[in-house]
Amino acid sequence: MNEQITEASNVSRPREVVVEGSARGFAQAITVGSHVLPADEPVEAGGTDTGPGPYDLLLAALGSCTSITVAIYARRKKWPLETVRVRLRHSRIYAADCKSCETKVGMLDRIERDVEFVGTLDETQRARLVEIANKCPLAVEPRRGDDHRRAKPRCRRLPGPSTPAVESAPPRRAVHLLRSHGARGVRPR
Repeated sequence: MNEQITEASNVSRPREVVVEGSARGFAQAITVGSHVLPADEPVEAGGTDTGPGPYDLLLAALGSCTSITVAIYARRKKWPLETVRVRLRHSRIYAADCKSCETKVGMLDRIERDVEFVGTLDETQRARLVEIANKCPLAVEPRRGDDHRRAKPRCRRLPGPSTPAVESAPPRRAVHLLRSHGARGVRPR
């Protein structure tokens, strides 16, 4: 019985991430289990551009989490979701330009996230996937106490393999786009 408890507790144990780099430069080696990933800064920031930068990795984590969360949900429901595509951008904005933020001094980190759903989804399914995308654990965590502005999802029609690219033809596949914007380190009014 103790073996079963030990084995089960190993499943929920968090993975260790080890990051190591020379103090002479910015290049880093990130080890996660059996995976080794490079990280660095771009040349214009003093790095050697041997890998993505820290903000690129943060965006990759948020995008992966969003896509995986949506895909798991759609598979469980047996919905016709073909592809989830997440595009993310990081920028710095002046706090004074954020009308809904309490903080009005200095710079804020802003993350923009566009999520596309490709598949023959109906409006109810699309709306639910939008909700699920916003429940990704990494997307939810930064929102606690932060200002995040979200636009309504948009839908762009794509012709399917047997559907001509004519606007009057019913779409075989649709791409649904969810946009969300967030500024880190600020609280909504």
